Amino acid sequence: MATIAKERVSVAIPPRRGRRGISWSAWIWVAPAVLLIAVFFIWPMIQTIWFSFQNTDTLGNVTGFAGLKWYTRIFTDPSMLIVLRNNVLWLVVGTILTVGLGLVIAVLVDRVKIERVIKSTLFIPMALSFVAAGVIWRFVYIYEPAGQTQIGLLNAFLGLFHIPPQAWFVNEAVNNFALIAIYVWMWTGFSMVILSAALKGIPDEIIEAANIDGASRFTMFWRIMVPMIYPTLTVVTITMIINILKIFDVVYVNTGGNYHTSVIAQAFYDQLFTFQNYGLGSAWAVVLTIVILPVMIINLRRIRAERGSR
Repeated sequence: MATIAKERVSVAIPPRRGRRGISWSAWIWVAPAVLLIAVFFIWPMIQTIWFSFQNTDTLGNVTGFAGLKWYTRIFTDPSMLIVLRNNVLWLVVGTILTVGLGLVIAVLVDRVKIERVIKSTLFIPMALSFVAAGVIWRFVYIYEPAGQTQIGLLNAFLGLFHIPPQAWFVNEAVNNFALIAIYVWMWTGFSMVILSAALKGIPDEIIEAANIDGASRFTMFWRIMVPMIYPTLTVVTITMIINILKIFDVVYVNTGGNYHTSVIAQAFYDQLFTFQNYGLGSAWAVVLTIVILPVMIINLRRIRAERGSR
């Protein structure tokens, strides 16, 4: 009987394949993806870095080695410094407003009767593209000279209080904030939905214990809710940071980067496709990649740490 059992086991277990066989079969499946990444990501990245150190003509032909010329210009030219300033402004104001408003709204509407209605309403802008949102908000910000009928929603509202109409996209004191408002309008709903789902994951026993101990809503918010949804809050914040660092559509549709509203992606587009300055355009692309890369690394490390803790 033992002999028969051994024979059955030996028949049931297939022979092991060599490491070389496993390696080649794996490469057969991975090769198409590796090829696509090499052709459409790695090679363009290498070419962009190479162009950023070269002088080129309007056709993209290399005319000489430029060294750090374009990078020096980015960090010394006043017009280029305005671009970097605008990106920092977007990063700070846009991230704080989208994540902050999303968190506050998620807490306020949690477990109320019209919660679904409010969430659905605020999430609708996510269904639009940035271009569509930009076009919609152009009608909101339309400016007509004083004394004429204001067809822009915001200036018409100001007219009810006899406040002079404002050229929102031309006035350099407010134009960047007007553009950021479009982004906040679109992405606050996303932050709210994700954070609301995290809030619902907090056990009811903890909330009840805090109420019994006499904790105020403010204390419960800062001492209990925020620490317990911190991982989700981090994910949403990193998502907003990455989105804002590469913001382009809203600026391009509404101002085209004029009136000191340009951002890194807009500057890259202008230099490459409008002025055919491949060297400076490539340098802007490299700067944008370098800025985004640390955020991506932090996000990957956080994901690995969470997986390791499970």
